[in-house]
Amino acid sequence: FNSNRNENDAEHSWHLAVMALVLAEHSNEEVDLLKVLKMVLIHDIVEIDAGDTFLYDSQRDNSKAAEVLAAKRIFGLLPEKQAAEFIAIWEEFEEGNTAEAKFAHSLDRLEPVLQNDSNNGGTWAEHNVPYEKVIGKVSVMNHGSTVLWGHAEKLIGSFYAEEDF
Repeated sequence: FNSNRNENDAEHSWHLAVMALVLAEHSNEEVDLLKVLKMVLIHDIVEIDAGDTFLYDSQRDNSKAAEVLAAKRIFGLLPEKQAAEFIAIWEEFEEGNTAEAKFAHSLDRLEPVLQNDSNNGGTWAEHNVPYEKVIGKVSVMNHGSTVLWGHAEKLIGSFYAEEDF
């Protein structure tokens, strides 16, 4: 954080894994930390392969079919049992219904908020992203951690209170 360059995917995954270890106590529900770690480490692999886009891009097109094909191809390189486990974990994250998936999603949305806060608005300022759009994309954090969402909401509010967006 606090850099004028964008993080790479490996840094993003590492940040999420460390955040999971440190912030697990703030999950709304008790979670299987190993499963959360697996989710945060593998969820972006599929997006990278299928073609990820900027979270606030108005032309964002996350083709579910392309992601399913990417998941099967990537995880299909693993032994059958491991492939089945990773596909199931990826699908659980994507569906976002379990305590682990909700918390993993909270971390995935918190991390860029922390980056943008430490970088004077970072991509929010660079791409002139309005407050409502940021809140709309990251408010899902509340489903996994009301504590982390409360913190993120304050950071977002502080940035936008100082800017004209």
